[in-house]
Amino acid sequence: MSVLKVDDLTKKFGQFVAVNDISFELEEGEILGFLGPNGAGKTTTLQMLVGSLTPTSGEITYFGKSLFKKREEILDQINYSTTYTSLPWNLSVKENLTFISYLYTISNRKKRLGEIIEIFKLQDLLKQTVGSLSAGQKTRVNLAKSFLNYPKVLLLDEPTASLDPDIAKYLRDFILEERKEYKVSILFTSHNMKEVEEICDRVIFINGGSIISNDTPINLAKKINMTQIELLPENPKQLTDFCLVNKNKYTQTKKYVTISLEEHEIPKFLQQLAENKILYYEISINKPTLEDYFLKASKGGFDETT
Repeated sequence: MSVLKVDDLTKKFGQFVAVNDISFELEEGEILGFLGPNGAGKTTTLQMLVGSLTPTSGEITYFGKSLFKKREEILDQINYSTTYTSLPWNLSVKENLTFISYLYTISNRKKRLGEIIEIFKLQDLLKQTVGSLSAGQKTRVNLAKSFLNYPKVLLLDEPTASLDPDIAKYLRDFILEERKEYKVSILFTSHNMKEVEEICDRVIFINGGSIISNDTPINLAKKINMTQIELLPENPKQLTDFCLVNKNKYTQTKKYVTISLEEHEIPKFLQQLAENKILYYEISINKPTLEDYFLKASKGGFDETT
């Protein structure tokens, strides 16, 4: 069941089109990656989805209800976290969380605040002002406030930016557990492609304000046909000469040579190396990843219809 439906959404700033006629849906309990290079239109889209920006045209529907007609009712059931805005700097962490909690209908406010403080490990920060926090600490507080109201839909813009790896992993695990327990639906932006591969069921890629792909992380990675084979050869020149003769694309870095091949070509290539007595000490075979897709798509390497 769709909990968020976006139809023909467009946002213009003067003559500049930041978001260009995009449509997509978010299903109940789904974690949907919303990816694209800087300036692609991701944050503008999220701001429209929470009602802080008015679309030029298009429709946003939550739970079958129009955001523009049922804004107050809908905002009580969703939440938003972004690294690009800050909470009031002169208020303490405890004051911020307490005051923000009164924006939502929460049955046992005191209990929920205690749970959130424990979950996000904020005990030692409660008396500090937001302005005195490090970037990672501010990110944690922003995330904490986004879970206060048990949201049915959660919009997370770079949720683990500036976090130490152990805290980032802890929060990813927490997000997955929340999805499992409460069927929360999440729209998730990140520049960490491994993170996206780990937690997202599906990925939408936006570039130049338009959606260019909508698929699973695995399927998007498969659109990159070439597999990278990295070798540490006994004689690098012997290997690179072989690649030149056989028209194999390669790059060389210090003692290593990396060859680009389609996956089905790998066994034959390795057999030819053996037949030509081209020896190597190490081999690494790296299949395409979502990051490979991101890099190519960001440069306009794909033209897909969603």
